[in-house]
Amino acid sequence: MAGSWDGSHDTGSQSDESHQFDRLHIEPLYDAFVCPLTKQVMHDPVTSENGQTFERAAIENWFKECRENGRKLVCPLTQKELRSTELKPSIALRNTIEEWTARNETAQLDMARRSLNLGSSESDIVQALRYIQHICQKSRINKHVVRNAALVPMIVEMLKSGSRRVRCKALDTLRIAVEEDEDVKEIIAEGDTVRTVVKFLSHEQSKEREEAVSLLYELSKYEVLSEKIGSVNGAILILVGMSSSKSENVLTVEKAEKTLENLESCENNVRQMAENGRLQPLLTQLLEGSQETKLSMASFLGELALNNDVKVLVAKRVGSALINLMKSGSILSREAALKALNQISCEASAKVLVDADILPPLVKDLFTVGANQLPMRLKEVSATILAHIVNSGIDFDGIPVGPDHRTLVSEDIIHNLLHLISNTGPAIECNLLQVLVGLTSSPATVLSVVAAIKSSGAIISLVQFIEAPQRDLRLASVKLLQNLSPHMDQELADALRGTVGQLGSLMRVVTENAGITEEQAAAAGLLAELPERDLGLTRQMLDDGAFQQIIYRVRRIRQGETRGIRFVTPYLEGLVRILARITFILPDEPGAVQLCREHNVAALFIELLQSNGLDNVQEVSAMALENLSRESRNLTRLPELPPPGLCSSIFPCFSKQPVITGLCRLHRGTCSLRETFCLLEGQAVEKLVALLDHTNEKVVEAALAALSTLLEDGVDIEQGVAILCEVEGIKPILNVLMDKKTDSLRRWAVWAVERLLRTEDIAYEVSGDQNVSTALVDAFQHADYRTRQIAERALKHVDKIPNFSGIFPNMA
Repeated sequence: MAGSWDGSHDTGSQSDESHQFDRLHIEPLYDAFVCPLTKQVMHDPVTSENGQTFERAAIENWFKECRENGRKLVCPLTQKELRSTELKPSIALRNTIEEWTARNETAQLDMARRSLNLGSSESDIVQALRYIQHICQKSRINKHVVRNAALVPMIVEMLKSGSRRVRCKALDTLRIAVEEDEDVKEIIAEGDTVRTVVKFLSHEQSKEREEAVSLLYELSKYEVLSEKIGSVNGAILILVGMSSSKSENVLTVEKAEKTLENLESCENNVRQMAENGRLQPLLTQLLEGSQETKLSMASFLGELALNNDVKVLVAKRVGSALINLMKSGSILSREAALKALNQISCEASAKVLVDADILPPLVKDLFTVGANQLPMRLKEVSATILAHIVNSGIDFDGIPVGPDHRTLVSEDIIHNLLHLISNTGPAIECNLLQVLVGLTSSPATVLSVVAAIKSSGAIISLVQFIEAPQRDLRLASVKLLQNLSPHMDQELADALRGTVGQLGSLMRVVTENAGITEEQAAAAGLLAELPERDLGLTRQMLDDGAFQQIIYRVRRIRQGETRGIRFVTPYLEGLVRILARITFILPDEPGAVQLCREHNVAALFIELLQSNGLDNVQEVSAMALENLSRESRNLTRLPELPPPGLCSSIFPCFSKQPVITGLCRLHRGTCSLRETFCLLEGQAVEKLVALLDHTNEKVVEAALAALSTLLEDGVDIEQGVAILCEVEGIKPILNVLMDKKTDSLRRWAVWAVERLLRTEDIAYEVSGDQNVSTALVDAFQHADYRTRQIAERALKHVDKIPNFSGIFPNMA
């Protein structure tokens, strides 16, 4: 023992180690010191009536067993009967043992001290650490001995050892030393030990992590160290991760959780936990803390970035408390509450906040003027919260926000919003426009907003925001106008025409070369909703060169040359609808015809017919082709026949009609897709027939309307029927009639079928089809007046009604 620790006791339980150290002595061990029952050095020696000495606890346990087992009371050594259980303390022996123990412990502690250096062997260091653990666990007084012997810094130094066993044992020894001893904790707090221990939390070896978190748990019970642990960069983040880990052992997870609970005593730690996803301590303090703490926690909550799921949870827990704080008189409290509510408000949490009655104080803050009004920077926050909530899709028509059952869509509330929009800065204007965007996005509230805007005459001022330099403000304005356009299309068209530069600004947004943005898609949607037959608006766009830019953008999208996949569909739909406008002014505007020829617009629309999955694009393209096809008969150049000769004029029977080749069967003249927009020349008929089988009734109706131009007066109807026969288009048209999907579709189908039935072969074949006859009879009986007339003629063609039966009087 004089030179080193005995390494033969390297493993075993904590109890075994204690016994080992009790048997480890520098001075000789006298037999009188050892209890004959326990074979260990006695701490409280007592003497029985027959003069034998034992450890008090051991002999008392012997007496107890004798009584419980009904045996005679005998001496465990001599087996002679004892008359009494009286025990006398051996004070002199106890004092001698204590002196002997103290001398041995001092010597052993000195040996441990010499072993605690990084140059010692692993076994000597581990044995020394075990001895220190042993004496610390024997009594609290021994911890003072360890502290006074300056062993704590030496143990900390062992954390730098290259041996994992030494590091683990050092962590465990520090844990035992600091348990219920603030003096040792103060020593730990003085240096950089806490940072060193925290580093072990991220070690690969689980044993080191376990020992480190157990030590931190003990240290965290001391407030000074609790703050110091939190100040170590990454400490709380790692502990939060460990407390929710599925891979750590249960003990480690529990200790990490308990450590975090201790760290909650420090406000800075609570903030760090919130930053790292552990929000509960912050929310608890916001609910239960002092007024100052509530204010502090609310302010910090307003700075956190939270995902939507967490926002909902936070709104459920502290939403009402924040709303109450928002309604308090202190401007600081209102500011903190508003910023926190702004942070947790989103579409997902909107209902929770509305149920907590956030709307009345929010609207009041926005509209209040005078002494109690909020600063404009806080009104901006209020507007942001309101925008988040309104864009959730909740029906706000029935939610009161003020006296007399006023709601967000009450006329005076909308008027107040419009007044604020016109008299504040860009940031709050943008948020308030977003509020109106949300209200006009709902079918339940849009008409109320439209009525209020009409009564206020605010459409002109709303249109002016199209030219705002701030992109967010411009986007909100365009989205609002897009929502209004189905209900105020003519008012918007008049405003855009009547205000200098607004239409041009809108077109610049649509056609700017920055990929495809939400703003561009919204602007295209707005222009698409304007009245398609507004000749003045279309001419202005034509004069500004807008259609050429639209054609260029559509072709780039079709060729896959644009960026911005997210908004490409609504953007393309808007562009196609804008381009289709030009086909409505062809009869009145030669410039429109010229543009369609130069850019081969008919071919582009035929290509767009094949945009599978884009129903709106297919529908609008078919409508545009209907207009172009109808204009074909006005553009077709009819052949010029030579004048008859003298003989032909005298003897007509000898005259012979000249044969002219290369003429269009349908229009009886010279046709082409580019010049005259002829569907036959553009091979569009078969593509339109294919759309008659579409699942979208609007696409079917548009395709049928375009095909009907082959059967109109002014073209060779027989040839039109023949063309449809060649592409197998007769049966699909009859199927549309029999499907009876909508009244509008039935009107087109009855008209087209009546034209087809003028051909005897088709009439003969259809007359045997009971389903077609039933569909015509149904139209004859239940359709509108004009369709019933046409159905009557169709039924005459198939001999279902006699030709002499004048069911309807002639109409002028």
